[in-house]
Amino acid sequence: MRHSARIAVGPVQFRIGSDWREPVAALERLYAGYPGDDARPADATVRLFAARPWRRWLRPSVHIGGDFIVPDALPLPLSMGLLAAEMGMNLQVALGWRRHMLLHASAVARDGRALIMSGESGSGKSTLAALLGESDWRLMGDEFTLIDPAGGDALAFPRAVSLKNEAIAVVAARVDAARLGPLLAGTPKGDIRHLVPRADAIAAMHEPVRPALLLFPRFGGAVSVERMGEGEAFVRLTEASTNYVALGEAGFGALTRLVRGTPAFGISYPDSATGIALVEQLWAETPR
Repeated sequence: MRHSARIAVGPVQFRIGSDWREPVAALERLYAGYPGDDARPADATVRLFAARPWRRWLRPSVHIGGDFIVPDALPLPLSMGLLAAEMGMNLQVALGWRRHMLLHASAVARDGRALIMSGESGSGKSTLAALLGESDWRLMGDEFTLIDPAGGDALAFPRAVSLKNEAIAVVAARVDAARLGPLLAGTPKGDIRHLVPRADAIAAMHEPVRPALLLFPRFGGAVSVERMGEGEAFVRLTEASTNYVALGEAGFGALTRLVRGTPAFGISYPDSATGIALVEQLWAETPR
């Protein structure tokens, strides 16, 4: 490809190639503080390309390709090239990663233990993780949490946090503007702005931790906390895993150990401050 970059996020080494310089330049600015090793083979490849040669200049539209593709995915305008690159990175991991069990979940860590939060889009898990990561927690990731099938440890995937809509202002009020990417307005998911994790979270992204608490948050409505049984937690996490079936027996064993050894709760909260208070309360009550 005409332009390319290599970025390492957790255990994944990405190679991103593009027909345009702009998406690669935006990625390099966003991930400037991440380690890179040009000699290491890429684990996942992303391609941002024009379906027709003239589409590089005339109403340029960015198609997402790579090792794995979604054939019917619609292209994005070049102004959203950074979003296309981020989507491509997530797509390659979601469809191709097999070394660990993948959970579509946010995670933070404290004192060598991990809090894992899983939920549908809009549940607030990314916002909670971002806000906790600005306090005395280590942000492990907002998109994927990786579980070691053999030992059960959680591994970080701290890509830039994708803040959406109202969450942008909430988080922006608490962080240095230099850690925020450009505002991408009017995307298919609304307004998006990326937050670069703190330097200590990036430096510690290869340090595994033991899962200690599972939360299934739901933003909106009255405050509630409900203990969740192992069976329900298991089913929810199978739905949240993109490679549970592909891992076969190893995936079943990893998920079984996770839900048997980790207390799980469903929580509802009307605002971020209340959500954080609930998290801190449940964490304080979690056996060490």
